[in-house]
Amino acid sequence: MNPNTIVKPCQEKDFTLGQISGQYDSNSIKNFSVDMLSPQYWQQNNAVITTAQGRGTTYFVKYQSQEWVLRHYYRGGLIGKIIHDSYLYTGLKNTRAAKEFDLLKHLNQLQLPAPKPIAYRVIRSGISYQADILTARIGHAKDLVAILQDRELDDQVWLSIGACIKQFHDHGIYHHDLNAHNILLDDNLKVWVIDFDQGEIRSPQQAWQQANMTRLLRSFNKEQQKLANFHWQKENWATLMEGYLSL
Repeated sequence: MNPNTIVKPCQEKDFTLGQISGQYDSNSIKNFSVDMLSPQYWQQNNAVITTAQGRGTTYFVKYQSQEWVLRHYYRGGLIGKIIHDSYLYTGLKNTRAAKEFDLLKHLNQLQLPAPKPIAYRVIRSGISYQADILTARIGHAKDLVAILQDRELDDQVWLSIGACIKQFHDHGIYHHDLNAHNILLDDNLKVWVIDFDQGEIRSPQQAWQQANMTRLLRSFNKEQQKLANFHWQKENWATLMEGYLSL
């Protein structure tokens, strides 16, 4: 997604095909197919731009002039070693994909710097389900871990990062996994936040907001210990917090 492009608001449409249900944005997709929520569709159409490895494989794909991100939902932690990608089904709106889609739609309505939701699908199997989501790709952007392996960031950028996070918090947006990989900078040094799986709208309260910031600080320390070249110092965190507290 080009940050300078005017994007139409999400106009979601429901779909059901057998045991598969979900929604898609009809402003972004004119000829929707449920197969668009599978990697094979994009592979067969030679539309995979690149991939990234994390808990699973994330696919960056091209649709006409748009670039999207396709992600499958995987479990983490100890349970993820036993049950990889299956969840208890208690209704479509309670699925992780539906919740993330709705939250992203809300963030876009608030004009917060987060990806636009494109589509999701939930595949039921008895009392369980698997799920996938498509979101718009943030154009010409890299995450902080990738950037900080190459260069330092000046104080103004750190101030902007802190101010951006505070915007989300002021709107009661809880990010379940706020870490340095989920904060992006584009070519214009605009700050974006991605991956709102298990995110929520909460009453703005210092306890969960502080827990979010503690998690982010922990991720910077972790990357610094892990990577040979990581241009981050504790002074950068102080500047980030200055930006956070200035709003």
